[in-house]
Amino acid sequence: MNNQTQPSRGTLLISEPFLDDPYFKRAVVLLSEHNEEGSIGFILNKPTDISVNEAISDFPQIDSMLYFGGPVQTDSLQYIHRLGEKLEGSQPIFDGLYWGGDLEKLKDMISKKQVQANDIRFFVGYSGWDSTQLNQEIKDKSWIVSQGESKHAFFDEPKKLWNNVLKNMGNEFRMMANFPEDPSLN
Repeated sequence: MNNQTQPSRGTLLISEPFLDDPYFKRAVVLLSEHNEEGSIGFILNKPTDISVNEAISDFPQIDSMLYFGGPVQTDSLQYIHRLGEKLEGSQPIFDGLYWGGDLEKLKDMISKKQVQANDIRFFVGYSGWDSTQLNQEIKDKSWIVSQGESKHAFFDEPKKLWNNVLKNMGNEFRMMANFPEDPSLN
């Protein structure tokens, strides 16, 4: 299998079919930061069973589920969005997709109905790697790297995202998408 894409801000990490890590099994992670100090990303396909409003009592009403972003700082709220420069402090991930920004301004925008649920995705925690860890995991073939797109961040059926991304990569990746989770049941 030939995967030439290098990790960078805006790329996806797609877990290998048989990666058995409880956090990253069949995960699709969007990298929001990748530099010499390390990498930060969010698991796009692990929704929780609670909404942002159920998790945070003083949050303005928005019809948005909370996603598990990763095992680091699971007491923190992170978000990616399409609000761009309307939200001060936002960091661009790629054209049309941003990370973070002023939380109080975001709450105000939500209260004023200036933010739609399909413009933002909330995460509890994030995924993080130190400066050499991610490259070693890629070398060990734990991850397939692919270019991300805004549609991945807001995919309608997150539980099908892993399969969908691999199929769209074509060739041998399409075959991987059909590997059973437990080959002993095959």
